[in-house]
Amino acid sequence: MVMEFIRKTGLFLMLALLPSGLLAQEAKWNLPEPVTPLARDIFQIHNQFMLVIFIMFVVVLAIMIYSIVKHRKSRGHQPASFTGPTTRSQIAWTLVPFAILLYIDFILMGIPAVHSIQLMEDTKQGAAMVVKVTGSQWRWQYEYMDGDAQGIKFLSNLSTPQDQIYNQQEKGKDYLLEVDNPMVIPVGEKVRVLLTASDVIHNWWVPAFGSARDAIPGFLRETWVQAEKPGRYRGQCKELCGKGHGFMPIVVDVLPQEEYKLWVAAKQEEMQAASAGADKEWTMEELVSHGKGVYEKNCAVCHQANGQGLPPAFPALTGSKIVAGPNLDADGRMLVDSHLDRVWNGKNIMPGWKDTLNDVDIAAVITYERNALGNSVGDMLQPSQIKALR
Repeated sequence: MVMEFIRKTGLFLMLALLPSGLLAQEAKWNLPEPVTPLARDIFQIHNQFMLVIFIMFVVVLAIMIYSIVKHRKSRGHQPASFTGPTTRSQIAWTLVPFAILLYIDFILMGIPAVHSIQLMEDTKQGAAMVVKVTGSQWRWQYEYMDGDAQGIKFLSNLSTPQDQIYNQQEKGKDYLLEVDNPMVIPVGEKVRVLLTASDVIHNWWVPAFGSARDAIPGFLRETWVQAEKPGRYRGQCKELCGKGHGFMPIVVDVLPQEEYKLWVAAKQEEMQAASAGADKEWTMEELVSHGKGVYEKNCAVCHQANGQGLPPAFPALTGSKIVAGPNLDADGRMLVDSHLDRVWNGKNIMPGWKDTLNDVDIAAVITYERNALGNSVGDMLQPSQIKALR
């Protein structure tokens, strides 16, 4: 009867663990395919650990089942009494499993784990380039510190359409994992990644790279990437960094050397064009049009697409006295606590954008906020005025 119960229970557990979609689609039970030396090392250790744990599980489970079946009451066995002096057998039953676990933890698992930790910390040796990554609520900023791409700096924002997020449109294949500006690195080159944050703790995590390191305000932390295979790799912030935590994806494009050089040239040309735009006289329509895109990428996540905000943490822009107030004095100097001052320097949980957005973006988004979202102030800021403030 007991064996029949075990057989039935085992069959039930097998059916319960069988995924419902196994017959309909391919199931993936392991880590993503590793594309860096670090990820490959972690992958191998993971598989080794799982094998050791599985063997331990089978052995312990077999001993338990054998003990339950062999020494059951129906066969006349009586419970043992452990009162009285400690026997040698009791000492052996304690020390032998302890020694086995000690060997497994320190020899079979500990030594390989130390090797991986040492590999994680080897960020400088052989690094061909350095990229500084700054996390903020809720986007990433990439700044190339040296090499051919030195000086390139841009924001990477979620680009999944709002209609998909609010279930007004069918969700795409890479729902919440799409960005407007992916990080780009060359294949085969070791890239040293410096991590920090401007507000709260974030975490830069790309599973295929085997890298997951906290970005902490006021600190520079390091990791490294050496992708061996071209492609597009996705990740996410995996720290609970606020209401927009789920809207902070990471996308890295790994390109062959020639394609990477073309990307660098195109990005540098784009930055030069943006810099030249600061000397141009813009019309109200041009600024509002450009500012709408800047607002939707950078501001709508807090102040909402309609400008109503989420008070008290994120105040409404519609009807705001600060938005409607003056920005510059008669000498062209920025007024304290003005709309421009808030965008430029930030306040409380709002970050300052002066080191993140260019002159055109700042002038355009302020002009947009003052002449859209239910506001009609009627004035505008020229990028040349922002350039003069720098």
